[in-house]
Amino acid sequence: MQIEDKELLQQFRRPDTKETAFTEIIKKYQEKLYWHVRRMVVDHDDANDVLQNVFIKVWNGLENFREDSQLYTWLYRIATNESLTFLEQQKKRSTISLNDVESGLANKVVADKNFDANRLEWKLQLAIQQLPEKQKLVFNLRYYDEMPYEEMSRVLDTSEGALKASYHHAVKKIEEFIKNN
Repeated sequence: MQIEDKELLQQFRRPDTKETAFTEIIKKYQEKLYWHVRRMVVDHDDANDVLQNVFIKVWNGLENFREDSQLYTWLYRIATNESLTFLEQQKKRSTISLNDVESGLANKVVADKNFDANRLEWKLQLAIQQLPEKQKLVFNLRYYDEMPYEEMSRVLDTSEGALKASYHHAVKKIEEFIKNN
C-alpha cells in the first residue's frame, strides 16, 4: 500500500526517515515522471538523464516545499522545466535550427525499434514531434497523463483557457498529420 504524500513529506522532514521517505517518493512517481519526460525528449537515455536531474532537484528542494500545491504537481513542474531546459541546451549545443532539432526528435521516433511503422502509435508519436513545444507539452499532459486543465494550469502557470486552446490546436494538427501520412 502506498503512503499518502502528506505522510511522506512529514517523514522526509525527519532526519531518521528522510532517505526512506525519498525512496518511497521516487517509487511512487518515477514511472509517471519518466513517461512525461520521455514524451518530451523522446530518447530513453536522455529521459533517464533528465529524470535523474529532476530527482536531484527534488532532493535539494523538498524541505522547502510549502505544500501550496499537491506534491505531484510540484514534481511535474520540475520535470517539465528540466525537460525544457534539456531541449534548450540541445538547441544551443548544436548550430542547427530548431526545425532540425525537431526533425532529429522525429528521426529518433522513426529509429526506435519499439515503434512499428504500420502502427497508429508510431504515427501519433511522429505527429506529436511536429508540434510546437508548448502544444506538445499540453497534449502529452492531457492525453497521456490525463491531467485536468486546472492542475495543468498550476503546473505550467498558464490559464486554463490558453491550455484548452493549445490542446485543441494540437489535436487538429495531429489529426491532419495522421490523415495525410
